[in-house]
Amino acid sequence: MALRSLPGAERYRGEVARKSRNRGGATRARSATPRPAGPGQARSGKTGTAQAGPAKTAPAKASTAQLTAPTATAANPAGATPTTSAYPGERLGLPERGPGSVASMPRRVLALLIDWLLSLVIAYWLTHSEFWTIAVFAVEVYLLTALTGTTVGKRLAGIRVIRLSGGPVGFGWALVRTAILLTVVPPLLTDRDLRGLHDRASDTVVVRI
Repeated sequence: MALRSLPGAERYRGEVARKSRNRGGATRARSATPRPAGPGQARSGKTGTAQAGPAKTAPAKASTAQLTAPTATAANPAGATPTTSAYPGERLGLPERGPGSVASMPRRVLALLIDWLLSLVIAYWLTHSEFWTIAVFAVEVYLLTALTGTTVGKRLAGIRVIRLSGGPVGFGWALVRTAILLTVVPPLLTDRDLRGLHDRASDTVVVRI
């Protein structure tokens, strides 16, 4: 007997056809529903499809600073970091304050004025003229510096001249120092240890007593 001749066969075929259509429509609806894009994915121009792409990362920033070594120059051939003295006389091994420290400029100017006035008085007393003041001043400074390392003005100001080697100034270096001192300008060209050209030429330094 054929299937279509049985009672209810037509109704059975209609139910099967409806279920098939419903199942196919749900499948198409699910495929047409767009999926949310995940991390590292970008939506394409077509609906319901997603195109995965490589995630972009920001360039890493350097977390530590780079230290650059000092470059060698003509004044600094080895490229070493130059050091500066904290006070006058430090690199000479002298104390910062008290006896043995570098004499200040006000003390030196005071000693120079005293020696000049004393030379003026002596020159006027001997010759009744001020013309010989510089000659008396030169003799006084030369002899007293060579013998004792100090003059009348330096003694009253509490300062004296010493050799960096530790020995006495002596007649030879005292002559060099006095000759440059009389030119006036070179003694004013001091370095960071307050040593003028006359002190640097004779390897001396003026310190406190």
